[in-house]
Amino acid sequence: MSTVTTAFFTCPLDDDAALIPRTVAIADAYQALLELNYEHLARFPGFERRPTPEATRAALEQRGQAWLRGSELPMAIAVTAEGGWRLVGAVNLLIDGSTRSGEVGYWLDADHQGRGLVTRAVTAVLDHAFGPLGLHRVVLETTTTNARSQGVARRLGFTQEGVLREGAAHPDTRHDAVIFGLLAREWHKAAV
Repeated sequence: MSTVTTAFFTCPLDDDAALIPRTVAIADAYQALLELNYEHLARFPGFERRPTPEATRAALEQRGQAWLRGSELPMAIAVTAEGGWRLVGAVNLLIDGSTRSGEVGYWLDADHQGRGLVTRAVTAVLDHAFGPLGLHRVVLETTTTNARSQGVARRLGFTQEGVLREGAAHPDTRHDAVIFGLLAREWHKAAV
């Protein structure tokens, strides 16, 4: 199974990377990506069980429906490949329309880390969150031991707002979680 897919719609990140809506249209390639990264992802909530094609398709269908309802922006991170786009990760924005707030999360294939892909993907999502979606606030939560994710938050102008003791429930244990927040006015000010 291949992580390469075609896409009817992409949000370019630059000449060699893009965001693709995470819907059933990319189910086979996304399943392959999950299988390749299962050992790494199994340490995180939501990835405790090895993905099956049926479960992946059902999850992508739910994500697509949430996108249509306006409660989620589910995107795959992709790089150019012969024959289309190679999926290398995911970025997600959970949206609470009543409070005009959101929470961004992401993961990336180990072979593609350190290239700025997450920073570019989250930047595109934040542009959309604070632009067309009109959100007031976005949070990013990670563990206190995840220096890479904390670096993404700081590079993008997030402010560390606090630590939730044992706030991150992982399959085998609990970890302290650090919460970062970013306001629309801070994002727009940084963009000027």
